[in-house]
Amino acid sequence: MYQYDHYDQTLVDERVAQYRGQVQRYLAGELSDDEFRPLRLMNGLYLQRHAPMLRVAIPYGLLSARQLRTLAHIARRYDQGYGHFTTRQNIQYNWPKLEDTPDILAELAAVQMHAIQTSGNCIRNVTADHLSGVAPDELEDPRLYCEIIRQWSTFHPEFSYLPRKFKIAVTGAAHDRAAAQVHDIGLNLRRNEHGDIGFRVLVGGGLGRTPLIGQVIREFLPQRDLLTYLEAILRVYNLHGRRDNIYKARIKILVKALGAAAFRDQVEAEWMQLQHSGLALDQSEVERVRRYFAPPTYDAAAAADATFPQQLAADPAFAVWVKRNI
Repeated sequence: MYQYDHYDQTLVDERVAQYRGQVQRYLAGELSDDEFRPLRLMNGLYLQRHAPMLRVAIPYGLLSARQLRTLAHIARRYDQGYGHFTTRQNIQYNWPKLEDTPDILAELAAVQMHAIQTSGNCIRNVTADHLSGVAPDELEDPRLYCEIIRQWSTFHPEFSYLPRKFKIAVTGAAHDRAAAQVHDIGLNLRRNEHGDIGFRVLVGGGLGRTPLIGQVIREFLPQRDLLTYLEAILRVYNLHGRRDNIYKARIKILVKALGAAAFRDQVEAEWMQLQHSGLALDQSEVERVRRYFAPPTYDAAAAADATFPQQLAADPAFAVWVKRNI
């Protein structure tokens, strides 16, 4: 799983300190509801009828034991003893106190977790196949591309106030376990006839009140062009997406209104201006991020443990867990 470096840790620590000051100013009456709203949303906090709700990202669906214990600790100390895992690799706490949320974020930061951009009209957490890295039908581990997208999209000044929330999923497997077809952008890893890695790009998928399957606007996008092409899609959406009606503001509505071909033409025209910019993704950057996903060192003898059947027979709860998870 991904491990923070110095820059990651500094970023989340500074965001916690910034948010703590914002909450203090709001509670002191120095910020109005309207002024506080975009600030809290960028930190995953909703103010609902009965209590706040805090949404925490679980990047690529992976948790260490320490992180899972921290989530349980937060549920016990700050909530009502439980949280809700979502379909997009988050966990939501529905009963925290507003004044406690900075402390919650600080405890999350201590175990390399955060709630940055888990709400609001921005690029949300990027999701992947929950079996990424171990799936037998996987062409390439999609997590490293998710992480590259996360680093590009976090605090992106141009895309912090989009017409509506924006969700991206990446899958590297033959079976679409990441549900890429129902995301604003779905990326399916592919190889071309030369064996080069790239992406099949779908745009305009979604569920909700207007469920739509994403439309393919590029059958093969070279790896190096990933970020420039995403930037082009977001620019077209940011320019033409509706802001007058929250129910018509998602990119799926824009793609349906224009038609996939016309939308693709606008993206391609924008991309021509970006294709050779500094956002081009070179192989050295891909390999740099790949190193953060080095597989753990497994005990080769574990598979030959002769006591395993006995443990299954002796512990019914463990046997159920093995059946459902292994």
